[in-house]
Amino acid sequence: MQQILNLRDLTMIERTHARGGKFRYHPLLSGRDGSAGNFFLQLSNTFNDFDSPRHRHNFDQVRVQLEGDADFARDGVMKPGMIGYFPEGVFYGPQSIAGESLTLVLQFGGASRSGYVSEAAFQRGIAELKKNGRFEAGVYKVDKPEGGTRNQDAYEAVWEHINGRELRYPESRYDKPIFIRPSAAQWLSDAQRPGVARKHLGSFSEARTVLSLIALEAGRGIEVPPNSIVFVLAGRGHAGDGRRDWEARSSLYSGEAASAMTADAASELLQIELPRL
Repeated sequence: MQQILNLRDLTMIERTHARGGKFRYHPLLSGRDGSAGNFFLQLSNTFNDFDSPRHRHNFDQVRVQLEGDADFARDGVMKPGMIGYFPEGVFYGPQSIAGESLTLVLQFGGASRSGYVSEAAFQRGIAELKKNGRFEAGVYKVDKPEGGTRNQDAYEAVWEHINGRELRYPESRYDKPIFIRPSAAQWLSDAQRPGVARKHLGSFSEARTVLSLIALEAGRGIEVPPNSIVFVLAGRGHAGDGRRDWEARSSLYSGEAASAMTADAASELLQIELPRL
């Protein structure tokens, strides 16, 4: 297993972001900066002052609602236990939070191979743009000499500043974000591995991003495919040779080769096979 992070070993950070309101997060896993398949996994904590206008991205997202509700207006409300796939090029929102929300957010380069800007580069871009303008409610605003302001989506403005060119969005393969209710899906026993059951939640785009839930009985294990992320929803166990433990809300990345995970107690895992680019 290339990366394993246990949440108890991390500190929650409050940071500047491109949307409105207080934003706290745990940075979890990340990919290779500059690659088409770069990714960033974070555990995001937002509040009722969160403000994000309707917008779109040139990358894919998977969101797992862990606590609280996230309201995406015409697209629906994500409640605890729901999982959302937000495809590149698809508009969504505006987004608001009722109270407080805890969401696992994975952002990653999609089938168009537009890539994903690293968190470090994005933060540098925000700081540099603040010298000439301001971020308000998810919009970057620059005062014009003749009066008034020039407004641009905040993420788009930062991306264009970092890359020095216009952001061209990929054509959307879907009409809207896809909200999944895993509780409605059936567990199917794995015929090859006793004590293992799976819920297939979806395969998306020609690059085959695959979402699955996996249930493990104590003492049972699985092989995680290459270039896959696993988030532990419940349980505990170990990876590989047994010297690296995982527990509830641990996050793991297999890397270029398949990796083994074994449960020491009954466990439930979310597995995300990243796109094949």
